[in-house]
Order: sequence, then C-alpha cells, then structure tokens
Amino acid sequence: MSKWLRSGRRRDICFLLAGSEDGELRSQQLKSRLESHYDEHLEPKSFYGSLSALEDAGFVEKHTEGLYDVYALTEAGERRVRDHYEWVRDCLEGDDSGE
Repeated sequence: MSKWLRSGRRRDICFLLAGSEDGELRSQQLKSRLESHYDEHLEPKSFYGSLSALEDAGFVEKHTEGLYDVYALTEAGERRVRDHYEWVRDCLEGDDSGE
C-alpha cells in the first residue's frame, strides 16, 4: 500500500478531487472544503505540504490558471482512490476475505 493512503488528509484531498465536477479544484477550494469537513482551520504549511507530497508521489498534478494553482488526480491517483473505495466498501459490507 502506498504511503499516502496512511494519511487521512492526503486521502481526503484525493477523494475531493475524485468527486469534483470537472476532476480538478483550486488549492483554496480544496483547503476550504477540508476545513469545512474537519470543522477546524488547517495550517497552510501543513496543507500545502500534503499537496506537495501527493504531487511528488505522482498521485496529483498541478497546473496554473491565472493566479490559481489547480490540482487534479493523475491516473495513478484515480486508481488508488478507486482501490481504497473498494476496500472501504468491502469492510462496510462485512467482507472478511482480507483482500
């Protein structure tokens, strides 16, 4: 299992990107949605560190639109999100196969 799956924040960022309407979000949109979900302020250094780690690992890609950094999942990131989703679904449905 890849290291990013052990980080709830990184995993949540990927799920937000996977569920976004056009498959990408501005960094501030991501941060605001996470803060809303967690009901607490996220330190920018920590938040952007998570984005940078996901980008370095090849799960997220960044491009610039005007003044904004925009993030999207890579193919590898999409695959990991789907794999994790399947695992969570199996856990909730009581699948004890361990796969």
